[in-house]
Amino acid sequence: MSLSVSEENYLKAIFKITEQQGTPVPTNAIAGELKTSAASVTDMLKKLAEKDLVAYKKYQGALLTNTGRQHATHLVRKHRLWEFFLVEKLNFSWDVVHDMAEQLEHIQSDELIERLDAFLEFPKFDPHGDPIPDASGRFTIRNQQPVSRMSVGEMAIVIGVQNHDSQFLKFLGELNLGLGSEIEVLDKYDFDASMKVRIDKDETHLISNTITNNVYVKRN
Repeated sequence: MSLSVSEENYLKAIFKITEQQGTPVPTNAIAGELKTSAASVTDMLKKLAEKDLVAYKKYQGALLTNTGRQHATHLVRKHRLWEFFLVEKLNFSWDVVHDMAEQLEHIQSDELIERLDAFLEFPKFDPHGDPIPDASGRFTIRNQQPVSRMSVGEMAIVIGVQNHDSQFLKFLGELNLGLGSEIEVLDKYDFDASMKVRIDKDETHLISNTITNNVYVKRN
């Protein structure tokens, strides 16, 4: 089935929101993700429903059908492989590759993607810690939790970020906080849910709940 770039973007947006919030996906959530109007989202969902890519009911939200999920998973696979390639092979920083991969993911060549996967030696996770689906659409799942759920005195290793906004990632870089960093929680503050942490047994920072809710770790 041939899909437009816009249709593919909608499928991927629904997939992403489903990963974070579950289903069904509200129309307003899709509008926020794609920075468009709720009316435009409703029109597109009706078109995708006609193609059996989503199941949509007014006021109840949308969810991907099996066919829609297959298309979305393939898009996610391409996007995350391109991000891995750009960071690992072309030395781009993790805060700039999302928009590039947004363009590259729409290239319609399965052979190119399979060769890219083999060239990269079949990576399991992208530069932001998100799992890369294999050729059959299977993900590698690992146990992770947001920093916000850590306790005082606990130490853990950063393995992913939920927010891929370039400004957010750039700020993490300024804190020297990235994948593989070790975080030790020194204190937690109920007033604003901020935390005092030590990064890689070196620098101490006070970080907001925006960071603690969007950075994922694995306990040591």
